[in-house]
Amino acid sequence: MKQLILAITLALSASAGRAEEILPLAAISDYFNNLTTAQSTFTQYNDDGSTSTGTVYLYRPGRMRFEYDPPETTLVIAGNGSVMIYDPKSNQPPESYPLKRTPLSILLAKDVDLDGADMVVDHRFDGTMTIVTAQDPEKPEYGSIDLMFTQDPVELRQWVIYDGSGGQTAVELDGLETGGHLSKLLFSIEPGAGANDR
Repeated sequence: MKQLILAITLALSASAGRAEEILPLAAISDYFNNLTTAQSTFTQYNDDGSTSTGTVYLYRPGRMRFEYDPPETTLVIAGNGSVMIYDPKSNQPPESYPLKRTPLSILLAKDVDLDGADMVVDHRFDGTMTIVTAQDPEKPEYGSIDLMFTQDPVELRQWVIYDGSGGQTAVELDGLETGGHLSKLLFSIEPGAGANDR
């Protein structure tokens, strides 16, 4: 009986500790609103079990670029309100989606207010990171995103995108380098634009 009481006490203590360590939504919103440029290498875990690596560039508000390492040739660019997916191997025109219809719009919004937004559907601490789950409340079929943050300092480390058909793609960042110069040409929605202009 004493062991049961001790186990319950430890569990409650751990829960209390986790509650204290969760990052407030206001702190996460401030983090994004104070972020202009950033870049990081990343590892992407795809729904089919494969992995990809590359570099992501962020220029808030509204712009993002994913460059994949060989042998991958896909290029994903968010800019001018659209997300373009270029795949030279397909011999097809680029796929285009309105940015507002993708979970990336949450990262790239001009003014982020997660505390006052209807888009946040879950906010929790897993023992290591704070996780914010968000989706468009009016269009849940567009999918959702789990954003994962460490603290001291606050930093985005991972995200998982769930598409409308149940697939998921996870991206793990190697560490965002913030505040550097990035050319806006990197985010031009033309194939290869800005590839050598950082």
